[in-house]
Amino acid sequence: MRIIQVSPYFYPHIGGVESHVLDLSHYLMKRGHEVEVITSNYAKLPEYEKVMGISVRRVKALTVKFSTPVTPAMKKVISGEKADIVHSHSPPPLQPYYAAKGSKKARIPHVLTYHCDLEIPIPGGRHLVSAYRRTFGKKTISMSDEIIATTQSYASTSRDIWHRDIRVIPNAVDERRFNPKVSGKKVREELGIEGNMVLYVGRLVYHKGVEYLIDSAKEVEAKYVIVGTGPKEKELRKHAVKAGVSEKVMFAGKVPYARLPEYYAATDVFVLPSVSRLEAFGIVTMEAMATGKPVIVSDIPGVNEVIEDGVHGFNAVPMDGKDIARKLRTLLSDEDLRKEMGMKGRKLVEERYTWDRVVEMVEQVYRDILERR
Repeated sequence: MRIIQVSPYFYPHIGGVESHVLDLSHYLMKRGHEVEVITSNYAKLPEYEKVMGISVRRVKALTVKFSTPVTPAMKKVISGEKADIVHSHSPPPLQPYYAAKGSKKARIPHVLTYHCDLEIPIPGGRHLVSAYRRTFGKKTISMSDEIIATTQSYASTSRDIWHRDIRVIPNAVDERRFNPKVSGKKVREELGIEGNMVLYVGRLVYHKGVEYLIDSAKEVEAKYVIVGTGPKEKELRKHAVKAGVSEKVMFAGKVPYARLPEYYAATDVFVLPSVSRLEAFGIVTMEAMATGKPVIVSDIPGVNEVIEDGVHGFNAVPMDGKDIARKLRTLLSDEDLRKEMGMKGRKLVEERYTWDRVVEMVEQVYRDILERR
């Protein structure tokens, strides 16, 4: 099959959706498919290039509003393509709408992976989201031949898609790259950490809830390593100082993609303290589990479905640093429990969340659509 993946952003932009599209494209190509990624050109990037062997075409964005590239030319580009499937990923919004319109004109089946709900964290943002949902969002969904969600709990609680038949296909992780045999010794030496270590990996944005993780450091004897960058970094650094834990919290910045497994290997516990429906799965959680580490995640739809509370780690009360601290103390004080949860998490990844398994499920969606047509 010739498959077009439409991603609002793509490498070198880093995020959960971008990582998913990158890996999905790679594994589809390994299975003999021809894949092209069409994305926005939100900066002065090459219009055409190869990224890790994947053909990438960037469509000029007129502007970027609320972290959303506006690329109406995407419709014309897609309508001029010859492909078997167009597969869009949202959010950010608008690109899937343009892609669906272009697909319809070209009579190419359109698949939408609905990664999470849309939120705009400004005064009046809720009204903007509601207006989008009633217009562009509704049209995008109606023009899609299949809709994929990454968890059943999220599909059941999202107002945008709960009235549709949804294919639930989880995100995946490269279990060969992230594995318990990776050594974290070099990272610990570089960071000067000898005792307990707590890790967060992700963008530093409002919906990640990193401030609540920092708050937990008041009651936990450990070094906290924050991997990632983003608009909230300066504010989070100030928050650590104000909370009196700046000596415990280390901001590691952007870590090279190739070295991420070492950071997971170095830590004792991984924490994802997200507070919003913009977090619907948490690929970083699986990366930690694949490395054999226990995890603490917020008890919110989608995220809390990835692990079983008390088996692979713990679910924590959202926006509650004290509850995160309680769970961290439980894990950091019991090495056997950490090992047991880490092994069970690794086993869960091998059973459910490998790319070999997930790409077959995505392929089946494509085949079902083509057979219906």
